[in-house]
Amino acid sequence: MYRILDSVNCLDDLKKLNIEELEDLAEDIRQFLISSISKTGGHLASNLGVVELTIAMHYVFDSPKDKIIFDVGHQSYVHKIITGRKNRFDTLRQLEGLSGFPKKSESDHDIFETGHSSTSISAALGLVNARDLKGEDFNVISLIGDGALSGGMALEAMNDAGRKKSNLIVILNDNEMSISKNVGSISTSLSRLRTGKAYYSVKKEVETFLGKIPGVGKYAIKFIRKIKESFKLFFVNGGMLFEELGFRYIGPVDGHSMADLISILQRVKNTKAPILLHVHTKKGKGYKPAEQKPDVFHGVGKYDEATGDLIGVDSVSFSDVFGRKLVELGTRDNRIVAITAGMKNGTGLEAFAEKFPKRFFDVGIAEQHGVTLSAGMAAGGLIPVFPLYSTFLQRAYDQLVHDVALQNLHVILCVDRAGLVGKDGETHQGVFDSGFLYQIPNLTILTPSDFDDMEKMLEWSVFSGKGPIVIRYPRGSAEKTGTDHGENLLDPRLLKSGEDITLVTFGRLISEVYQAALDLEEIGISAGVVKLKAIKPLDPDLIIKESIRTKRILFIDETVKYGSVGRILNDFIPRDVDLRILSLPDQFIEHGSVEELTEKYGLGHAGIVDKASEWINESMC
Repeated sequence: MYRILDSVNCLDDLKKLNIEELEDLAEDIRQFLISSISKTGGHLASNLGVVELTIAMHYVFDSPKDKIIFDVGHQSYVHKIITGRKNRFDTLRQLEGLSGFPKKSESDHDIFETGHSSTSISAALGLVNARDLKGEDFNVISLIGDGALSGGMALEAMNDAGRKKSNLIVILNDNEMSISKNVGSISTSLSRLRTGKAYYSVKKEVETFLGKIPGVGKYAIKFIRKIKESFKLFFVNGGMLFEELGFRYIGPVDGHSMADLISILQRVKNTKAPILLHVHTKKGKGYKPAEQKPDVFHGVGKYDEATGDLIGVDSVSFSDVFGRKLVELGTRDNRIVAITAGMKNGTGLEAFAEKFPKRFFDVGIAEQHGVTLSAGMAAGGLIPVFPLYSTFLQRAYDQLVHDVALQNLHVILCVDRAGLVGKDGETHQGVFDSGFLYQIPNLTILTPSDFDDMEKMLEWSVFSGKGPIVIRYPRGSAEKTGTDHGENLLDPRLLKSGEDITLVTFGRLISEVYQAALDLEEIGISAGVVKLKAIKPLDPDLIIKESIRTKRILFIDETVKYGSVGRILNDFIPRDVDLRILSLPDQFIEHGSVEELTEKYGLGHAGIVDKASEWINESMC
């Protein structure tokens, strides 16, 4: 089916190929990625952009002896394909299948597990230090994107690494985009480096001219290439920032020229100094829909390979509802500002940014800065609203504690992708935030279970709430369940009364718990359902009232075991009431669909029925 790819099953096969065959392999891999990811979903655009670069790295270096570390890691698909995993690619991001990120349990070639940005240079420097102390001999290569370079951790690592006098290679993959379009001074500086030398047009014109000289052209081209790369290596041009940090800057290099990449990598391979190789690539290269909409095809679900049309994405999400509501609120009060950490598209802020450009602030991949920036805005009399994914909020814990909560500032954090996220796996599951948030003083934490809740909670947070407020909501959508009456927005709701057991939960799991209560009725067990709308402050009165009758509380929580909100109830419930918690185990949760993981860990309605009925049956024995 493929010209070259079918015969490349390991790195030894790759290293036997010549330049022309490597170029054919690159095209095969692009087609393989486009076809495979159309069926599984995944990170398409970023991987299409690093095909030649990944092949060249593995052609020049000797993995796993040489250590290649992928920043973020979602661009490691080509690496997986050529290190023996192409035949399992149809399992990508599926339960018990290949991970969408580097995974040490999958292969010796996956040196370091990554999932968040800006970490690779620190990890690479750690390996360099270990290598040098142990007297070993191998190369360490960090592949980092220009978006990830805006993260403070990357610059901290470069500042440290610049003092080294031994081999460390940082390859800056500059595709001008991370998830949303890059912003900030670093992005502007890289843009000047890319365009200031008319690099590619001159190179192409010279090679075209020389190629026309009979019998001489191809040799002259090779000679010019060698002189050009040597000149770059020893007479560094541009890259003032990187030079000041102690790196030798080389670039920009055409990231889609196999010959240029291999030539320059061979030259820097044994350099006894920190090197920064600036490679310019095109995100989505080779697939027009991904080239035209790299943000959409950054992380994409299933799509029609022929047209690029997405499949099954018509449903409205919590992110969509949040974004629409924020525009409405922003129209009513010009103190409202929106902040994003390079995730305008993913968090639903496109419309707000378009309608209120002066009140929209994209800080790049810098969640820590974004939280403290929000604190400063709140101190200045604005109402900052900062949506970010649960997994990325983890990075800004210190700023939330010391810069926001300690000063009791009115900052609204909208924690998207809270709970199980699914196919991105361990590094992206939002299963820690409730546990580390509810222990912070001054915080109010709201948990909408449907869109109506979401809109009311956001409006209350902006206009009525005081101090720091967190609204945490799941990926995707959720159906409205049960009757929800009550005057106070934050009060718990009794959706169903019971005599044998009281089921308590919040957020997305309301629908699973309510269905479980109906299923329990069919087998003769009367189960009540209490829906929490706020997990801090937690009002225990309704739960206590119901538990006095049933003597059993089963708290169902989509978080890891020791972070469960249900543990707070131990301080309130009567001594003769038995409290049990059904949560995720004390482990990192693997990749798979949200539905599969919910069922696997017993948080679906069937698992809740099993847990509740087993409990009641054991007490009858």
